[in-house]
Amino acid sequence: MPESLAVLLQYLLPKRALTYLAGKFASWRGGALTTAAISAFARHYRVAMGEAAVPDLNAYASFNDFFTRALRPGLRPLADADLVCPVDGAISEFGAIMGGQIFQAKGHRYSTLALVGGDAELAARFENGSFATLYLGPGDYHRIHMPRAGRLSRMIHVPGSLFSVNPVMARRVPGLFARNERVVCIFESAAGPFALVLVGATIVGSVATVWHGVVTPPRHRRMSIWNYDDAGPELAQGAEMGRFMLGSTVVALFARPEVSFSPAWEPGGPVRMGEAMGNFGAT
Repeated sequence: MPESLAVLLQYLLPKRALTYLAGKFASWRGGALTTAAISAFARHYRVAMGEAAVPDLNAYASFNDFFTRALRPGLRPLADADLVCPVDGAISEFGAIMGGQIFQAKGHRYSTLALVGGDAELAARFENGSFATLYLGPGDYHRIHMPRAGRLSRMIHVPGSLFSVNPVMARRVPGLFARNERVVCIFESAAGPFALVLVGATIVGSVATVWHGVVTPPRHRRMSIWNYDDAGPELAQGAEMGRFMLGSTVVALFARPEVSFSPAWEPGGPVRMGEAMGNFGAT
């Protein structure tokens, strides 16, 4: 399908209705029908079930159970690095936040201010910092982990659209990640604050965190904010912090400007959770 047509359809399709229906189907426990659908999905997307803690497709009572499957213990050892990759997926873009702007794709940038929901004080904490945008495809492992140890200080649910976040849409939809629905998680660490922004998308039926459970749905028209201050949970590097019910995108923000990203990283390249993302330079 031509990219222009794919983008046009994204504007025209009833994305919220499709996502609602997909969420209902994903939670449905349909016995043999659900198993058949999961099997077809796994074949189509070449899901590496040998990596799953439970490789038997018959063991998953719903699509949500399958989407959020755990990996075998020890399968993703953590690299010796200041920052490890939080997900399995592909690199969209990474680099410096310049003038409060994040690079999305050729010809497209969006503001940190818009991404975090319009909080100027919060956005200023990442002024001239660093970012990494990581895309999780439908067949990927859908849990999100901590790139470094940190304490949760705030969570923000920002309502928005539900465009697909695949590479075609990233190239063609201006400000994509700052206009879609998203859950912004702010952490404090010994090396300064960092954020993990879990971006929703078409047919991503749910976004959840380990401390709150399901954040969305329901989908509200107003922004919701949870301030944890000093009482937020402490999470170790590599610990699970959230999950998508299907694939989507994570945007990581770091206040430190001198992140030296892994020399193996390049846009479009595959990544695995626990691999070295980068290190901090001298302060």
